[in-house]
Amino acid sequence: MNFKDESVAVYEAYIRKKLILCFVLVLAILISVIMSIKVGAADLSFTQIITALFNRNAVGAGIIWNIRIPRLLAAIVAGCCMGMEGVVMQCVLRNPLASPYTMGISQGAAFGAAFAIIVLGAGTVSVMQADAVVVNNPYITVVAAFLGSLIGVLAILLIARVRSVTPEVMILGGVAMSALFSAGTMFLQYFASDTQVAASVFWTFGDVGRAVWNDVWVMLALMVPALLYFMYHAWDYNSLESGEETAKGLGVNTDHIRIWGMLISSFTAAVTVAFLGVIGFVGLIAPHIMRRVIGTDHRFLIPTSAMLGALILLVSDTVARSIMAPIVLPVGIITSFLGAPLFLYIIMKMGR
Repeated sequence: MNFKDESVAVYEAYIRKKLILCFVLVLAILISVIMSIKVGAADLSFTQIITALFNRNAVGAGIIWNIRIPRLLAAIVAGCCMGMEGVVMQCVLRNPLASPYTMGISQGAAFGAAFAIIVLGAGTVSVMQADAVVVNNPYITVVAAFLGSLIGVLAILLIARVRSVTPEVMILGGVAMSALFSAGTMFLQYFASDTQVAASVFWTFGDVGRAVWNDVWVMLALMVPALLYFMYHAWDYNSLESGEETAKGLGVNTDHIRIWGMLISSFTAAVTVAFLGVIGFVGLIAPHIMRRVIGTDHRFLIPTSAMLGALILLVSDTVARSIMAPIVLPVGIITSFLGAPLFLYIIMKMGR
């Protein structure tokens, strides 16, 4: 075997390992889907579940099709969005701690959504429901959430353009924006009624259980084009990993890639927050795990991080529904418990 044939064999083995990992992640998601359908207040057997999946009039069909399947699909789609958002932000900002949650973008989207619900009347108060606030105009909420996140994005981009900026400064900028948006949210709550305050606080917890079929379709319709765009520019992101000057030398328009990457990431984050509330750390956990397992090749890092994000959020939601059954915890609590230790670990490693 000559050198060329050996190089081809090594590359094929490299690709084969990545594809095997993708298959393992898909299989894990399918197993988690089965467990998610099974877990719930209504104890349904596997026979009843299979029958209900093919017969809308069967016992438990209404629970599965109207509650559990929209919930698990929302977890999968939102998890995919968070995973790929984290990868792109960490690349274009060259910051290992970047994610919509840590950079203040999720908080900005939450402020915009809260403004739409409390001030613009996009939500109605319902004391009879646990959610208390029902979003009757999700499109206004999404637009307001996007505008709120866009302010955070612009601030981060301005900081990123400062020469010799360090990752620590970027994180401090994100902390400052988070504090600003949190103050704005508290300002709105101060002038709201008691019921609206309680409802808006509960809304920010992050819960995939509030998703309905229309929410799932809207998130999916935005996730697929975003994923295709990121995959189309995977080589550009690989170039950015070697430094901005190297990427420019290879013909990459770094400003264009950075701005559009941040805008698309922020928009998908805004949509997720508008429908599900703030779900933290998934966009931080998934890329870091996959980067250690699969490397920095964004052709594979982006889709595998998306799949791992979906798996993490789906498993977290299943745990949230079962750990204190029949009480159902918001999934944002579980993801924060998982993400905070990893966040501290990354900070300590950066220090070393």
